[in-house]
Amino acid sequence: MAQHNELGKSGEKDAVNFLRKKGYDILETNYVYEKAEVDIIAKTGDYLVVVEVKTRSTPDFGDPQDFVKPAQIKRLVKAVDYYVNEKDLDLEVRFDIVAIIKNKLGKRIEHLEDAFYYFE
Repeated sequence: MAQHNELGKSGEKDAVNFLRKKGYDILETNYVYEKAEVDIIAKTGDYLVVVEVKTRSTPDFGDPQDFVKPAQIKRLVKAVDYYVNEKDLDLEVRFDIVAIIKNKLGKRIEHLEDAFYYFE
């Protein structure tokens, strides 16, 4: 596995542990629908929280959250819409980003709630 893929998978595990410690109930990881992969689907209170995890080894080229693009957001929304209907859920949906910088100097995790909105 390429080093950047290992970093990404490691970051997703870190994000799951981070969210669990905050009291989130993790429902799914790496949920796939059509061309979209949702890193984490969790529940907290009355919210279904869709979490995109972005892990980088350095912020030199921008913060991890800067790498979530409009086309990806559109795919995520479609996947989550399908998930909500398939599971017959009656929850508010929120899109969060967990941004992680992880390297030999340490690890920084930032949780951005309501990180993006989707308008057609």
